Amino acid sequence: MMTQEQFERELDLIITNALREDIGDGDHSSLACIPPDAKGTAQLLVKDDGILAGVNFAERVFKKVDPSLELNILIPDGSFVRYGDVAFTVSGSSQSILKAERLVLNAMQRMSAIATKTRRYAEILADLKTQILDTRKTTPGIRALEKWAVRIGGGTNHRFGLYDMVMLKDNHIDFAGGIEQAILKTNKYLKEKSLDLQIEIETRNLAEVKEVLRVGQVNRIMLDNFGFDDLRTAVKLINGQYETEASGGITEETLRQYAECGVDYISSGALTHSVSNLDLSLKAVAM
Repeated sequence: MMTQEQFERELDLIITNALREDIGDGDHSSLACIPPDAKGTAQLLVKDDGILAGVNFAERVFKKVDPSLELNILIPDGSFVRYGDVAFTVSGSSQSILKAERLVLNAMQRMSAIATKTRRYAEILADLKTQILDTRKTTPGIRALEKWAVRIGGGTNHRFGLYDMVMLKDNHIDFAGGIEQAILKTNKYLKEKSLDLQIEIETRNLAEVKEVLRVGQVNRIMLDNFGFDDLRTAVKLINGQYETEASGGITEETLRQYAECGVDYISSGALTHSVSNLDLSLKAVAM
């Protein structure tokens, strides 16, 4: 999985690139009408109900734009918020606050939406052993933010990218010449490269589950698009020898039924690819 050092580096890259994209050769709107020495305060207003996420990221953005900006956090990440709440205030250079405004809002609105949806899923599974996982179905360039939001919402991160875990999906298996060949070639490759990576393999039916059990040498078996009866049967066949993950077409309405089949994990791309942003705004405070 991604190390803290790698995560910090990803955040720095996201902030640097987003500010470059937005500011270019200058925030001419602010430069044109706001004196460089003007000071002000703005507050983050919540205009929706949900789980707040991205406050700590906002602090990073403000400090990157202007280390002298002062943030007063009133509501921390992971808290339930309602319309009318004020999450934080930021004070200092008015020009600096305006430079950071759009990046802060774009990130927090999306992160809060993801955290809100993840919290609903996690609460459905609260009394079961099954954990909810995200996927790589994220917005290009800001995966670190979206996976951070999943954690804030109470979910668990799957692999971050193609480099920190091996996942042998249907295309890998078909191109490799079958399940056995895919597993054997992967283990050989990892040994030759001295890579300590976990191996997950996708199965599409009970026959493939049985073949994986015959070959072994994996860490987790994904049960993709299984019906409830076959999923329960697969979990019994695996019998704790390997971690189990259900995936494919699982909705908020069917989530608990899948979990009750006994799987260790359920992965859902919907946590990150099917959310509507939480409504937030950054408004100047009259002095």
